[in-house]
Amino acid sequence: MTTPRHPLYPSHPSYPSYPDDLERPGLVRTGRSTFVRPIRPEDADRLVAFVGTLSRATLAYRSLGPVVRARDDVIRRGAHVDYLNELALVALAGDEIAGLVRYVRDPEEPEHAEVTFTIRDDHQSEGFGRLLLEHIAGAARARGIRVLEADVLADNTRMINVFLGSGYRIETGPPGQIIHFEIAVDPQAQAVARAERREQTAVRRSLKPLLEPRSVAVIGANRDPLTIGHEIVANLLRGGFRGSVFPVNPRAEQIAGARAYASVRDLPEPPDLALVAVRAEAVPDVVRECADVGVKAVVVVSTGFGETGVEGRATELELARFARASGMRLVGPNCMGVVNTTAAARLAATFSPALPTPGRVAMSSQSGPLGLAVLDFARRLRLGFSGFVSVGHAVDVSTNDLLQWWEEDPGTSVILLHVETFGNPRRFARVARRIAPRKPIVAVHPGHADSAVSSLFAQSGVIRTRSLQELFDVALLLAHQPPPPGNRVAVITNAGGPAALTVGACAASGLCVPALGDRTRQTLRSALAPHADVSNPIDLTPTATAAHYRQALDAALADDDIDAAVVLFMPPLADKPDEVASAILDAAAARPDKPVLASFLGGAGVADLLHRGDLVVPTYTFPEAAATSLGHAAAYQAWRSTPAGVVPDLAGVDAERARSLISSCAPGPVPAAVAAELLASYGIAVRDTDPDPGTPRREPDAFLTVRADPVFGPVVAFGLTGDYADLMADVAHRVTPLSDRDAREMVRSLRAAPLLDGRAGGPGVDLAALEETVLRISAMVEDLPEIEALELRPVRLLPPGDGVAVAHATIRLADNTAAGGSS
Repeated sequence: MTTPRHPLYPSHPSYPSYPDDLERPGLVRTGRSTFVRPIRPEDADRLVAFVGTLSRATLAYRSLGPVVRARDDVIRRGAHVDYLNELALVALAGDEIAGLVRYVRDPEEPEHAEVTFTIRDDHQSEGFGRLLLEHIAGAARARGIRVLEADVLADNTRMINVFLGSGYRIETGPPGQIIHFEIAVDPQAQAVARAERREQTAVRRSLKPLLEPRSVAVIGANRDPLTIGHEIVANLLRGGFRGSVFPVNPRAEQIAGARAYASVRDLPEPPDLALVAVRAEAVPDVVRECADVGVKAVVVVSTGFGETGVEGRATELELARFARASGMRLVGPNCMGVVNTTAAARLAATFSPALPTPGRVAMSSQSGPLGLAVLDFARRLRLGFSGFVSVGHAVDVSTNDLLQWWEEDPGTSVILLHVETFGNPRRFARVARRIAPRKPIVAVHPGHADSAVSSLFAQSGVIRTRSLQELFDVALLLAHQPPPPGNRVAVITNAGGPAALTVGACAASGLCVPALGDRTRQTLRSALAPHADVSNPIDLTPTATAAHYRQALDAALADDDIDAAVVLFMPPLADKPDEVASAILDAAAARPDKPVLASFLGGAGVADLLHRGDLVVPTYTFPEAAATSLGHAAAYQAWRSTPAGVVPDLAGVDAERARSLISSCAPGPVPAAVAAELLASYGIAVRDTDPDPGTPRREPDAFLTVRADPVFGPVVAFGLTGDYADLMADVAHRVTPLSDRDAREMVRSLRAAPLLDGRAGGPGVDLAALEETVLRISAMVEDLPEIEALELRPVRLLPPGDGVAVAHATIRLADNTAAGGSS
């Protein structure tokens, strides 16, 4: 029998439907045995289950961007390959997929193929990646592929080490947040590396002149040191900006030692960035002049715009529209400037008298005056910044834009936000959920709807703090220590009173202070004074020495049932706080996988003692702040490590029919019959199911609503009708789109959940049908952004297997003709 030739690659015969020769046993580095084989169509369910176990962090590394809709049908299609131009191999752990590698041949360069690796979270660091690379390289080579290409995030060190340590010839593109690898699968062949790095996103390109400018003009510069225009010039020069600084003032020859120019038109070159510090009425003409000479970004620090009323708001919006149409980005107005301390920029384009020291924390603030206090406070805390942007009224450049810049900034590891409003709340929610698995986002928000806002921030992975002090307390921890792998804390002290306060604060922050293991207590008894308390808290007594602190901290961190340590020290009770601090640093350095926090009560200058090069143990004046910060970090790590869930593909959805119905309706309330048709298009029936008054229902009634939140956009709320929501405020909130995990957690997060799952007695309700209804509502508002508000009330919850019944529905459409675009 003659094997047919493949039409695109006539020199290669087509492979049979399943290549048995690629089935091979294997051993990973830990000694675990596995079996590697090609994926089969019957693996579709196994593949769906595999994707469902992946944590948010793993999905972020795998996708290099957002996973908007990981539908089951899309995942299932991954089990169907032709074994020649697309091939996937799975490594099995028992009957489950532990790891998967896939290549897809480039139709324009048949000897090249893109390769991707995905390893289940509980099998990472075992060596599955390197094993699968070996297998896919051999299979690719046999199929005429000479180069496997892969894009890897720069902080995905595990995958980078797999490639660099593989023994294959590796070529990489220029350094960047995304590293492009080309792997020559034939050791005898020289792989041709690509010369250009991956094109950066449009947002990042547009912000480069703002945050990494080659030259800066200060329009409104002044000779008087007490003016904003003078201080901006002085800070640029004092901060060591690497490019040219051009003060612009028609009545000065020199400002802060730099030559001044009469007009932006007189500058020797068009500056990348212009800071505008002139009267409000002169700003429009200045911005037009900047556009005429080719300025790429403008920061308007001037006041007198939106804060003055309707006319001022209209003027600043027109400024933004003009700037974007002219190819410029605009920050402000009413802001205090931008700071980028990275070596590539060294930009201090601000009038703040306190400039931050370099570090790995970036912050966006929506208040100019607040920014001044922030920079001063951060400097006193010795918290270093990679960047700081005061967005002011944020008519153009918004927090969303800055998030995407810092997402790809290798010098930023923690992002802080002072949040009031967002230019595009839907975009924020998606960007935050994409970034948070890799870089913690900590936000302070003045909103009063605490339960709703807290739930939404938590779903997006954003750590919400209640005050600026708490914001910086958390930042101090995350900038210098890893988030804890769990919530179990050891407390080490030389005074009982502060330890009791710490234990209480830990409990209030979702942490526990468990009893230490027998081996740990035995180690402590042999090392410490006989009268020391070796339970938890570990009380070293007032006579404790630095050696006692080191021994206690070593033992606590070595305990497998301890995830973090809080060390308390009362300087008046013991001498030589510098020696105690050194002992704490030594112990923290020996166990970099577990965070250590300190509180030296009453100790002045202690923060300096707990710094040693890059090693920093965050210290807090009072231990409650340490516990609160650690609780936030532990909750963040728990969110980061959980499977992300998927947005499922729902049967019985007719989105085209729904869009047709929407297009025929005017803004405002939708007629009841049309609302019912819209819901029916998404598989939700509205029918009158009022119970017989003589037959009391055992099951509760519920409600589902959607509203446009000023921070997060469409928000789904779920609760039980009556006193549960009205008196107890027992309502769960989530931002769309909802994954299956979101829906499951939402309906089970109510304090009244025992009434739903049967724990309160009786059979409970049909939770599966309720969760599916929540998902259908989420899909509906995602597909139909014209929906401003939706309410299903009451929703009759029926016994298991009987589904749910929507008795009444109302829908309101927004008037989008008045809405302005924003980033």
